[in-house]
Amino acid sequence: MTFVRACGLGELEEDTPKRVELGGTPVSIVQTEGEVFAIHDICSHANVSLAEGEVDDCHIECWLHGSRFDLRSGKPDALPATRPVPVYPVQIDGDDVLVSLTQES
Repeated sequence: MTFVRACGLGELEEDTPKRVELGGTPVSIVQTEGEVFAIHDICSHANVSLAEGEVDDCHIECWLHGSRFDLRSGKPDALPATRPVPVYPVQIDGDDVLVSLTQES
């Protein structure tokens, strides 16, 4: 599994998604509840950025229609989305947030 630097840990604000592009793939990096998560940045229901949504209780909510996705699994738990979005493995190395584009789920 190959990890690439997504951002610095100091660039993240609690419960505020940060959008990055890794090899042309849009990814939202989210620090919440003491962990850092990486989730595909495009909602599976509508072609909009999840990084523009809100984070609550380890979920990210799409700002357009209110679909919510679990940051751990990518599974939706609120309609209208019915398909999950990919989540990616994260490693912390010093101040670097590293992400592998190999999907966990």
